[in-house]
Amino acid sequence: MSQTAMSEDSDPYQPDSGEEEKTTLFRDLIDAVKGTEVDYTTGSVSRAILLLSVPMMLELVLESVFAVVDVYFVSSLGASAVATVGLTESVLTLMYAVAIGLSMGATALVARRIGEKNPDGAARAAVQAILVAFAASIVFSMAGLFYAKDILALMGADEWSINTGYRYMAWMLGGNAVIMLIFVINAIFRGAGDAAIAMRVLWISNGINLILDPTLIFGWGPFPELGIEGAAIATNIGRGIGVCVQLIILFRGAKHIRILMSHVQVQWDVMWNLVKTSLGGIGQLIIATSSWIGMVRIMSEFGSEALAGYTIAIRIFMFTFMPSWGLSNAAATLVGQNLGAQKPDRAEKSVWISGFANMAFMAAVSIVYLVFNEELMRIFTDEPAVIATGAKCLQIVSYGYLFYAWGMVMPQAFNGAGDTMTPTKVNFVCFWLMQIPIAYTLALTMGLGEIGVFWAIVISETAIAFITIALFRRGKWKEKSV
Repeated sequence: MSQTAMSEDSDPYQPDSGEEEKTTLFRDLIDAVKGTEVDYTTGSVSRAILLLSVPMMLELVLESVFAVVDVYFVSSLGASAVATVGLTESVLTLMYAVAIGLSMGATALVARRIGEKNPDGAARAAVQAILVAFAASIVFSMAGLFYAKDILALMGADEWSINTGYRYMAWMLGGNAVIMLIFVINAIFRGAGDAAIAMRVLWISNGINLILDPTLIFGWGPFPELGIEGAAIATNIGRGIGVCVQLIILFRGAKHIRILMSHVQVQWDVMWNLVKTSLGGIGQLIIATSSWIGMVRIMSEFGSEALAGYTIAIRIFMFTFMPSWGLSNAAATLVGQNLGAQKPDRAEKSVWISGFANMAFMAAVSIVYLVFNEELMRIFTDEPAVIATGAKCLQIVSYGYLFYAWGMVMPQAFNGAGDTMTPTKVNFVCFWLMQIPIAYTLALTMGLGEIGVFWAIVISETAIAFITIALFRRGKWKEKSV
């Protein structure tokens, strides 16, 4: 074996002594948070995963804080307010589908250009991603500003949500440009290997949101009491300031990518390449999120308390899913960069290591949900009916957590390679042909109620894991060019 090959396979966490091992790991954790200029196509794969995944985990945990903080403070306004947040989030998932789909395309293109040692091409891809994201946000803004009440009525909202809570939806949809941009620009940083910057942007945004949320909801100090509307305004302000910080860093220059004024122009060939790569990502998210809307619609048949319990439980799931998505996103970046560097075997190794690490984490989380489901629900509400539904959701869905770990990493591996169509097809089968029909049958036809919805989630998500592992092992993703 060559010296180069040996250095790439070596593990920095096997030094001569335990004390030296702790020092090395601690130093790498510090580097992961600070950000480094390391080349992720060389050296230890384990170290590369650590340096990328730690800031990505922290970033996504902080991203989920937006959702958890909103529902924590809004829950004091009653079940109808929480249900309004849940219904709004179910509609926003369509916007998230576009944002995350574009993020997948941006990550794939930027990572591939960085792996090819072409930072100029990476910057041009980044600019086109930002332009497309802003244009896409306009449609959602119009829907929120003019049709918030109609959308809530269509989703089965109660009278309070339609007449009062609609302001929350109007603000969240109307100001979706900041949500779209913060997703896409952070994906640019991740694809370039600047995951620590994306993390710090979320620190700033969440810090602002944490301060403004209770201040605007309850009217603390000189601020007006805006109720549920205040939660949406706080989130938009926090994210908007985050976008401003992102743009400043991009133009000043991050560690791996910098945008110059000469890059700021429409380049139709680069934009079309981005759109083509993103379409599969958008498709897979639209399929998944429209299925999510269908699940919320089925849950609404069982009343506001059941829907509120389901909404809170899903927010808790989101919070613990975020570290797993961090590992998955790290795998996507490493796949893209290593394919660009013509190292497909190293790309594959990155995915397997990420998957097993994710499985270990999810196993630990599932135990927490099985033991402390009611205690977790009581953090957000004291209504018995809401607690009962949410606790049962946490318990049942956690049964499939070992499989969900692979169902996150494997699709992201395909996305990082630019093969966004394979996860789209898998989502179509598992969500539209399995999840919704099974949920409807179990919950309504067979009379299992909300428990039927929870079991449908377990079945469909487990299927995603098995199918994507089988497809990944075929290796066709290694041949994808972007």
